Amino acid sequence: MTQKERMLANLPYKAWLDGLSEERLENKKRIYRFNNLPPECEEEQTELLREILGKTGRNVHIEAPFHCDYGYNIEVGENFFANYNFLVLDVGKVRIGKNAQIAPNVSIYTAGHPVHPDSRNSGYEYGIDITIGDNVWLGGSVCILPGVTIGNNVVIGAGSVVTRDIPDNVVAAGNPCRVLRKITEEDRCFYYKDRRFDVEDY
Repeated sequence: MTQKERMLANLPYKAWLDGLSEERLENKKRIYRFNNLPPECEEEQTELLREILGKTGRNVHIEAPFHCDYGYNIEVGENFFANYNFLVLDVGKVRIGKNAQIAPNVSIYTAGHPVHPDSRNSGYEYGIDITIGDNVWLGGSVCILPGVTIGNNVVIGAGSVVTRDIPDNVVAAGNPCRVLRKITEEDRCFYYKDRRFDVEDY
């Protein structure tokens, strides 16, 4: 088994062997081009994103700057939007469903290191896949840790550190992130806290 095969299988691996350093360098070049495009070059930005990411829907937009390790381990669905400073350590797979809204400074970490210093100093690290469902909104500066699954129709509050799975149809927040409440049909009437919509076309 190569180190890349071990990485993709969520097993301990060494990140500088078997061509992995070279793959990261090639992706850094693509990321550099993306992050330094003039803001009016929207078509070229989209083309580069399709080159960087492993899979996308028809509508995909990420505000620069954006950073990731490999790119090909990231799959996003239709109508994907990520704001400034989106960071993905994608040594494991990151799968994100349709209609994702990612606020500024969100970090998704599949990568990690052993706890014991002797194990950590061996050079072995790991990546554990992360899955995020459809219609998810991640608030500003949310951090998602290895192995987490977030369900469909979830809102994660700003500043949360998501260390464990989050079920469908909930608002969750905190460090560590925990479920605060269910999202109900009544929520449809409000755009912010107790402020009701004054329009009918939403």
